[in-house]
Amino acid sequence: MSSILNADDIKKALDAFAEKRSFQGTAESFDHKKFFDMLGLKSKSSDDVKKVFTALDADNSGFIEEEELKFVLKSFSKNARDLTDKETKAFIKAADMDGDGKIGIEGKDELIVMLKKPV
Repeated sequence: MSSILNADDIKKALDAFAEKRSFQGTAESFDHKKFFDMLGLKSKSSDDVKKVFTALDADNSGFIEEEELKFVLKSFSKNARDLTDKETKAFIKAADMDGDGKIGIEGKDELIVMLKKPV
């Protein structure tokens, strides 16, 4: 993925969303739009976004399911934290274009539009 995204941007984004604790003691700091904005994904071509999507689709199903999404930060660094269930569900809700509970490659154009909206 480093051929598409800048390694320094990846590190800064991961550091920004390193585990932070809420009042209840659970990690709740991940904001997918800010994260992908920090990675510079907003300025990438549709083909580059598709390449990143494909890299995140661990089982090559054409979909990013909830279980894959929990580990999205680890796709960028093995030492990154897992997303919480709340963070994962919020990300799915924002990017699931057809309501099937997963993010499909066929919806990547809509995903690009969503990611390019102001944070």
